[in-house]
Amino acid sequence: MIELTYEEGELTTFIDKLNRLEKIGALGSVEQWLKLREMRNQFAHDYPDDPEIQSALLNKAFGMAGQLLQCLDHVVCFAAKYQ
Repeated sequence: MIELTYEEGELTTFIDKLNRLEKIGALGSVEQWLKLREMRNQFAHDYPDDPEIQSALLNKAFGMAGQLLQCLDHVVCFAAKYQ
C-alpha cells in the first residue's frame, strides 16, 4: 500500500513501513495491526494439530473480528484516494 502514496525514503524494515503508514493515515494504529498479525501468525504456525489450542485461538479471533473489519475499512478509505 505504501507504493500507492509514492512516499519518499527507503523503508527497509516492516516496522518502519508500518510506522510510515500510520503517520500518513493509511493505518489507524500500528499496535492494532501488530495484534492482528500476531493472531494470524498463531493460526498459521502454533500447534496446528491441537484442537483445544486452535479452538481457543478461534474464539480469540472471533473477538477480534470487529477490529479487523475496522482496520479494513480504514485501509479501503485511505486507498480510495489514490484510485
